[in-house]
Amino acid sequence: MDLLNATGMQAGYTMGMQPDGRELLVVVVKGTFRFPDRGYDPVLADKQLPLVEADTFTGEPGFSAPVYEADYAPRKPRCDVLLNGSVYAPGGKPTSRVQVGMKVGPIQKTFNVVADRRWEAGSAGIGRAYAGRFVTMPISYDRAFGGVDDFHKDKSFHSAYMLNPIGKGYHRELSGILVDGTPMPNTEEVGNSVVMPHQPYKPMAFGPIGRGWESRLKYAGTYDDDWLENTFPFLPPDFNEAYYQAAPPDQQMAYPKGGEKVILVNLTPEGRRAFYLPKVDVPVVFFRKKGDKHETHGITDTIVIEHDKGVFTMTWRASLPLKKNIFEIPQVLAGKMSRGWWRARELGKTWYPSLGHLAREKRREAAEAED
Repeated sequence: MDLLNATGMQAGYTMGMQPDGRELLVVVVKGTFRFPDRGYDPVLADKQLPLVEADTFTGEPGFSAPVYEADYAPRKPRCDVLLNGSVYAPGGKPTSRVQVGMKVGPIQKTFNVVADRRWEAGSAGIGRAYAGRFVTMPISYDRAFGGVDDFHKDKSFHSAYMLNPIGKGYHRELSGILVDGTPMPNTEEVGNSVVMPHQPYKPMAFGPIGRGWESRLKYAGTYDDDWLENTFPFLPPDFNEAYYQAAPPDQQMAYPKGGEKVILVNLTPEGRRAFYLPKVDVPVVFFRKKGDKHETHGITDTIVIEHDKGVFTMTWRASLPLKKNIFEIPQVLAGKMSRGWWRARELGKTWYPSLGHLAREKRREAAEAED
């Protein structure tokens, strides 16, 4: 299949599957925009970040925080709003605690970031050691409450905090010798400080949640013997497309139209940054083998803010259920082409954007003929 990309952004395609087993042709377009100066609108960055082909992590996959998910989800019922980067102390002065905030349209999320500290266990019980200070600190689920309690020598006592199994600070076994000196999380809810290692705290970060974590896994469906015998290789009947959402529920919103306000607090050196999402139309045309076409528009279903880099990305997705297979769609156009291109296509001619392009193509054909 031929994908024509006339967007000035990155574009790609993949195959997906609906829960009913019907195949989808999925087209993905991702644009990278620079943070604008005050009073200006975001514009496309000179360097466009590539589409993410596979999930990436801060460290070893499965044992560290997800950073990016593959851009080729078949469909997202809502828009994920994600943020990767660091917290900055106000005025660049070392501090032990900072409240960070992100607002994108209707989404508002804040939490506290605390300097490194450890659990202390003594005769009075388990408490928190004094926090140090920091000027800047990366934010991820590695630093949020959670983790694996594997400190006991007997593996039958081991457990994991499945809301965030790669975090830190969690202990089910409260023996002082096991808890003392172990790290506490660096992030916590506003008004709900982490005070005991076995309590059910909400992990706080802005990045994607793992595909196998408790809050997301419940949407994946049931893969048991009955599924193997009667449904495989299709998705189970209790699969929910909410599984494709990489963001936690409090970072999901209805598909944005553009113009939504973005506010970042203590996530940039200047302390507060605000701008509006751009309004971008991404038409997508699926050309069928028999000559007709299906015209649609990509919907914005993923926003990733990279505030340390001064950029953010927006991802548009369009899909077409296929009658049989991908061969029924020989060509897809993402973006807008000129009237001349459309006329040439209708006449079955090759279109050249200028005489220079035509001359170069003729010279190339002549050189190939000589060889």
